[in-house]
Amino acid sequence: MADTTYDVVGIGNAIVDIIGRCNDTFLAEHGATKGHMRLVDEETVESLYKAMGPAIEISGGSAANTMAGIASLGGKAAFIGKIADDELGTIFGHDIRSAGVAFETIPANSKSTARSLILVTPDGERTMNTFLGVAPELDQREIDADLIAASQVVYLEGYLFDRAEAKAAFRQAVKIAKGASRKVALTLSDAFCVDRHRAEFLDLIRGGVDILFANESEVTSLYRVGAFDDAVRHARNACELAVLTRSAKGSLILSGEKAITVAPEPVARVVDTTGAGDLYAAGFLYGLTAGKPLETCGRLGSLAAAEIISHIGARSETQLAKLAASRGL
Repeated sequence: MADTTYDVVGIGNAIVDIIGRCNDTFLAEHGATKGHMRLVDEETVESLYKAMGPAIEISGGSAANTMAGIASLGGKAAFIGKIADDELGTIFGHDIRSAGVAFETIPANSKSTARSLILVTPDGERTMNTFLGVAPELDQREIDADLIAASQVVYLEGYLFDRAEAKAAFRQAVKIAKGASRKVALTLSDAFCVDRHRAEFLDLIRGGVDILFANESEVTSLYRVGAFDDAVRHARNACELAVLTRSAKGSLILSGEKAITVAPEPVARVVDTTGAGDLYAAGFLYGLTAGKPLETCGRLGSLAAAEIISHIGARSETQLAKLAASRGL
């Protein structure tokens, strides 16, 4: 759109990802449920950090990963998320800006920057142990009305929905976006997150979400059904677009009565599934804001997700714009 500065602005937890490898026994010994995200206190995260092997540190968080993916595709992205004035906060700010994402949220002088210890097992599955620190204290003061109005889409991260202040910030962002005739996208983030906030998520979706992102377990949890096809029937009329990912089964895009099935992009070897959903959303939103057909948006999502699961970490190692161009996208 000619009157916007950014394609997408993401609002979510600002987290430094600390990524390392482990085996299933290590997860069991530390009470971590394989393939899920759990919230832990600072003492637990420090204990895990000491016990885990070598690791890499990079700015992360679901919405932040998505914004970095959009930038890698050649889109214009911005991010709103709360960090502390500490070493990890400095790492987060430097990394996300160096990825080409605008980030101007002022650091807080309290608590510490959030971190997530991401343990990757030999099968590529990731298990997240997250200490949120100052991140969930994001509130209406951090919501930049001018930035939201200057973006085609505001993208909301479900993980941030645990505190009343963050919920109020989300609703404020939706109100600003609607007032400026912008689109609102929501990612449900995690099935456990949906279980905690089902009624409020449904209310938010009815009250202003245009684009819903969810994987199979999240959408079946949202509608309390056991089968994906049953969830599809509910999601079909929930909002303008429902984008449902199904790992190796590809994805399904629902637009009114239209249902578009998108095949997954082939991957030689799955190394780490961290960020797969985040990067799918990046590809899809990049395509959507660039005016591409929905099927192409889905293919871009699949391509970005496939690149991210082929290596450790949730940031692309190949410039996604070049990768998309090589596929004629």
